[in-house]
Amino acid sequence: MTDTLMWRIAGGSGDGIDSTSQNFAKALMRAGLHIFTHRHYPSRIRGGHTYVEVRAGEQPVRSRGDGFNFLLSLGDSFARNPSEDAYYGNEELKPLTEHLDELNEGGVIVYDTGLIDEEEVAQIGLEERAEENNWHVYPVDLRELAREHGREVMRNTAGIGITAALLDIDTTYFEGLITEAMSGETQEQNLEILQKAYDRGKEFDITHDLRVPEGEHDREMALLSGSNAIAYGALDEGCRFISGYPMTPWTDVFTIMSQNLPHFGGISEQVEDEIAAAALALGASHAGAKAMSGSSGGGFALMSEPLGLAEMTETPVVLVEAMRAGPSTGMPTKPEQADLEHVLYTSQGDSCRVVFAPANVREAYDQTRKAFELAYSYNLPAIVIYDQKIQGELRTVPVDFFDREPTSGMEGVLSEEELAEAAHDASGNFMRYRHDVEDGSNPRSIPGQKGGRHLVTGNESQEVGHISESPDNRKAQMDRRMRKLSSIREELDEMDATHQSYHGPSDAEHGILVWGSQQDTVFEAVDRLNARGESVKALGVSDLMPYPETEVTAFLESVEECLVVEMNASGQFRGLTQRELGRFGPKMTSLLKYDGEPFEPGEIVDGFESSLSGGAELSGNVRLEPAAGD
Repeated sequence: MTDTLMWRIAGGSGDGIDSTSQNFAKALMRAGLHIFTHRHYPSRIRGGHTYVEVRAGEQPVRSRGDGFNFLLSLGDSFARNPSEDAYYGNEELKPLTEHLDELNEGGVIVYDTGLIDEEEVAQIGLEERAEENNWHVYPVDLRELAREHGREVMRNTAGIGITAALLDIDTTYFEGLITEAMSGETQEQNLEILQKAYDRGKEFDITHDLRVPEGEHDREMALLSGSNAIAYGALDEGCRFISGYPMTPWTDVFTIMSQNLPHFGGISEQVEDEIAAAALALGASHAGAKAMSGSSGGGFALMSEPLGLAEMTETPVVLVEAMRAGPSTGMPTKPEQADLEHVLYTSQGDSCRVVFAPANVREAYDQTRKAFELAYSYNLPAIVIYDQKIQGELRTVPVDFFDREPTSGMEGVLSEEELAEAAHDASGNFMRYRHDVEDGSNPRSIPGQKGGRHLVTGNESQEVGHISESPDNRKAQMDRRMRKLSSIREELDEMDATHQSYHGPSDAEHGILVWGSQQDTVFEAVDRLNARGESVKALGVSDLMPYPETEVTAFLESVEECLVVEMNASGQFRGLTQRELGRFGPKMTSLLKYDGEPFEPGEIVDGFESSLSGGAELSGNVRLEPAAGD
């Protein structure tokens, strides 16, 4: 028995791994459990080995676990070359062999003997390894079972039936999902295969004690990704235009927005490249719509010129940047947090933008809404930076979390009545870029408004928009634009709820700093460390520009030493923190991972003990970078 189930389904691209795992997760959610999923898939067009991990527990689940305890291996029915001598090895067998090193002691293995040759299984020494690790192995011909009662492609349904039998899960929830999603003969066949596989599973002599935890929700729950949350936050904040070009992993946000915008009277445009996408969003915003665009690393690089134009013309827009492992194409389907400096500073000259890095579904929704609010109140670009981990992972979220009032107004725009009272020059042009604005943000007019005529140019300009290279004007305009960041920081500091997340005892001796998607994994590690008798707390930082100096200062002053956790090789967030708060450099040690896989809680526990307590040795692909001066 365990407090969480960590179930992994593995197969080939095209074997229905993603849809099957989503249905499995939905069924467990409907059964009253909290869910967290982790998705791994190849970037090769020709496909390859893929898997999804579903972690389910009675209490809210923050992250993936350490390893997993149940493997459903379908094999790869699309393997191009099943030979062990092939360049990528025996791809047919990989959905079994690639997972054995991470399967926990006492774990369960189900594999499809209809595709995975038992002689090859014997050659890899599965029986010996199973005995050594107390694994419980259940070979089943899922392919034949599916063929007998339907079609071979339905073998993943057979795998769910076997799983349900071995874990003693009521199939009612799976049956409900099949009935909702299918009809006619397809529905009947899948229901029959589910039942036949369940019956077949019950024939096994079940030797393991792994079961699904029991739970009950007191509120209606939804299963959502960070991509869902970003899109829903944008829609609720009044975004009615999106332009983009597909690029993994940003494509999910673009797709969800494109599917939903027509229902709100909005427009979605897929264009020829990312330069056009960002420029089109600027044009829509200039014309009076709340607009957004986005991309992943390489595509976002192309947006540097329109981003600079937005800063100079003070045209509001929200951009999203979905990080993946680089440089260049790198590993397009693997998570990394190495675009931070790129997002903070790309474009021309000094940056004047807002950057948020949400850590989970709830923060993605809240901070996307805040990004729109600030962009359109202060007339500047705002960026939401996230990564493939948040993009694809699914979590249970209470539906009533989204019971918020939508925003339909356009902040930062003057009405014609207000324009009549606003400052104009002798020629009658609206003084759009006045120097003497206290918070740095001049309200704007929309083309066609009476009394709102002015020039808009990418050059430095004087107050009505005419190009100006006057030193005095340049200094006044730059100082004014930079005042926006100070004003925004004051506004964020005065909010009822901070964007930064605290976890652990307030009087803890040691600290962990983290940003973005690794936050909740760190929080689980903090709980484990304190349960072991350590004294540690964590701060998850979401405000990256303008930087939350006051909050981070207070946190660093309150601890003796601090571990900074992030997924990149150069410690970019630690570098940002030292730039803003240099005196704390000697307190900070980096724990870095950049192999294409997110942290597991145990890796952070080991990293903490190794750096601060002289404990566990680091293993795998995790690296410690000593504090400055060590």
